Amino acid sequence: MEETAREPSHRAPFPFAGAMAFGLGVLRLSSRDFWSLTPRELLCAAEGVYGKAPGAPSRAALDELMRQFPDCAGST
Repeated sequence: MEETAREPSHRAPFPFAGAMAFGLGVLRLSSRDFWSLTPRELLCAAEGVYGKAPGAPSRAALDELMRQFPDCAGST
């Protein structure tokens, strides 16, 4: 069987530094407890502290924002 090279991932790498800062610094978890969490559990903990992240605006909301705050021609 021929071995093929893996395609490079287009996903951003997991933000370990931020996750560790939150888990160890904000939640004050022990190293053992932090490393036993799954990423989903850490996300749920973050939502418990900071609230759920807002989703993308609807097309209607985006159109309204664009109407209220139009791009100015020629500005840089």
